[in-house]
Amino acid sequence: MNRTGRIALVLALVAVVGMAFRVSWNALRDIANAVGADQTAAALYPFVVDGLMALALVATLVLVGQDRTFALRVLGTYTGASLVLNYVHGLVPALHGATVDWGRLADWDPANWALVLLATSLPVGSIYFGSDLVAKVLHHRPAPIPTADTNAEESTETIRKRSTADLGESTPAPAMTLTRLPVPEPVAVDLGKSILPLKPMPAIPAPIPAPIAAPAGRIVAAGSTPPRGVTGRVPDAARSPRPRRTADQLLAEARSATAGLADARVTAEGIRRAIHTSPANARKLRDALLAERAATAVQTP
Repeated sequence: MNRTGRIALVLALVAVVGMAFRVSWNALRDIANAVGADQTAAALYPFVVDGLMALALVATLVLVGQDRTFALRVLGTYTGASLVLNYVHGLVPALHGATVDWGRLADWDPANWALVLLATSLPVGSIYFGSDLVAKVLHHRPAPIPTADTNAEESTETIRKRSTADLGESTPAPAMTLTRLPVPEPVAVDLGKSILPLKPMPAIPAPIPAPIAAPAGRIVAAGSTPPRGVTGRVPDAARSPRPRRTADQLLAEARSATAGLADARVTAEGIRRAIHTSPANARKLRDALLAERAATAVQTP
């Protein structure tokens, strides 16, 4: 709908609401006169009831959560109260000419007491509920709209938090093979009287690499590997007390650690933390366990 159509729709709604308020205003004014209000108070009484309905309607469009539920309850309560008072005004013709007895809205006493209590309590409720709604609207802070920068930061943080064992393995670089070209044979040159073989050109000596200082203070060639220092036997205290586990032992431990988990929760990171193994072994164990579960599910009728 274009802008002109929206403006026309809003104007039509305002006109309908204004005419409905005028009809309700007549009934509520007569009810206020019947419960003891003077002329000025009776003229303002419809604004107390129907005006709070409009305020609650605006609050429902602004508030969210429990505050919006509270505004809807206020709107429903005052709408029902206005409907009841308009209905009583239609049932009691004496109210139209203000000839009814003061404080008398029904012939049956319990019904009359309830109607008088309803009519007199609405102004007090308007003060309380109206103040509460205005305070909630003024203190309401709308939720921020996510921007492109926020989404980019969240996606970057999510990638950083991914498990190392669940990340895809990188493709190894292709191996390079060096092929030695064959050296051509010497070519014979005819000098007229004799054929002398042409000597091959002497090979150019490779440059000698400049010496560099080794960590131990020695001078070694740049292309050579510095000699490692002599190390003694590793003491028993520095060795790991846990023996090296075989593949079957790792699989048994992983099967025991994931016995009560669903297939969706069997991850390489969880297996790695549970049995303290490498990410590569954890991925292999995860695939083996999922394959076993799939085979068991197929065999089970």
